[in-house]
Amino acid sequence: MPTTLTLKNIPDAVYDRLKASAEIHRRSMNNEAIVCLETVLVPTQVSSAERLTRIRAVRGAVGTKKLDHRLVDKFKRDGRP
Repeated sequence: MPTTLTLKNIPDAVYDRLKASAEIHRRSMNNEAIVCLETVLVPTQVSSAERLTRIRAVRGAVGTKKLDHRLVDKFKRDGRP
C-alpha cells in the first residue's frame, strides 16, 4: 500500500534540480522524486556477466594503455593545486 511522505526544508538548489529533471522527463515532481529515491535506495541487481561486459566496454573505449600506481599517483598530484 503506498504511503504519503512530506518533505520539509528542501534546499532551493535541490528543488530546482528536481523540478528541471521532472520537466525533462515529463513527470510530475512527485513521480520524479519517487524515481530518484528508487534509483538510490533500490538499485537494480546486475549479474557478474553483465558487470564484466560493461567493464570490458569501458576498457575498450579508454584504450589499452596500462596504468600503474606511479602514473595514477602522478595524475592525482598534477590535478591538485
